[in-house]
Amino acid sequence: MTEIVGFVGMSHSPFATLLPPTGPDAPGAPFLADAARVREAAARLAPDAVVVVGPDHFHGNFYDVMPPFVLGVEEAVGFGDYGSTPGPLPVATELAWSVYRGLTGAGFDLALSYSLTVDHGIVQGYEMVTGTAVPLVPLVVNTAAPPLPTLERCVALGRALGPALAAGPPGRVLVVASGGLSHWLPSNDPRDPSVVGEKRDALIHGRRDAQAFAAAREPKVRAMGGDPDARVNDAWDRWFLERLSAGDLDAITELGHDGLEKEAGTGGHEVRAWLVGAAAVAAPLRWTSYEAVPEWITGMGSGATFPVG
Repeated sequence: MTEIVGFVGMSHSPFATLLPPTGPDAPGAPFLADAARVREAAARLAPDAVVVVGPDHFHGNFYDVMPPFVLGVEEAVGFGDYGSTPGPLPVATELAWSVYRGLTGAGFDLALSYSLTVDHGIVQGYEMVTGTAVPLVPLVVNTAAPPLPTLERCVALGRALGPALAAGPPGRVLVVASGGLSHWLPSNDPRDPSVVGEKRDALIHGRRDAQAFAAAREPKVRAMGGDPDARVNDAWDRWFLERLSAGDLDAITELGHDGLEKEAGTGGHEVRAWLVGAAAVAAPLRWTSYEAVPEWITGMGSGATFPVG
């Protein structure tokens, strides 16, 4: 049987690499310093595999066919966006199939990928927590627009994921969630009247040439960074970490879709990944860290269910 050794939640942002801190007191420096501490603590757990739960930012999944959840079972390829690791990544295939059997047995109809493209939504957290040598099981959660799973459904998935992992092959597994916290992004909902023309076409048909779509989009993303007045909800982010530290997932799910978006923004829907991971391990956070980084357009948080020195 598999031993689940802990859970880590970690924010990601393109600007962690696009606008790296220039000194120890620069925006983002405290977050990256604490991320390095998490990595050292995770290494002491000596995981044989890592399950990484996170979103895709229209580099692997598009609205030609958009799954609410997709599990990579054989091959994972980093898109390489915003400085994240490109190319093939090691996959813990036997564990991935154990996850599939357990989740389908619990009533979840997962999309499967034998060759899954993952972008910084999966890869940045993977890199920060374990590096890219530990085999991973990637689980992508749609966080943009329908089919957007409810907060309750994400918790239910996590509660089924825990036993599915425990029934896996012998070894030690760490669960990592990558996403959030609060940030406000332009709409990526094809139903939105403001999403028109080339942008809407790319959201639906971007699979035809994902590299070209990404190249056209990246300058627009870069232009969002560096603003010290960008909107971040520091108070909500800290409340969210406090609720996970208390093991209180219900307070978060009670917000619902609209309440979450009001408090944490359209990008805040990425905390669904944290709900999956926290529910899978079924343990409160024992350590948290937080830095509001408006220059990165995101509240950058991290948390672990084990001590971080």
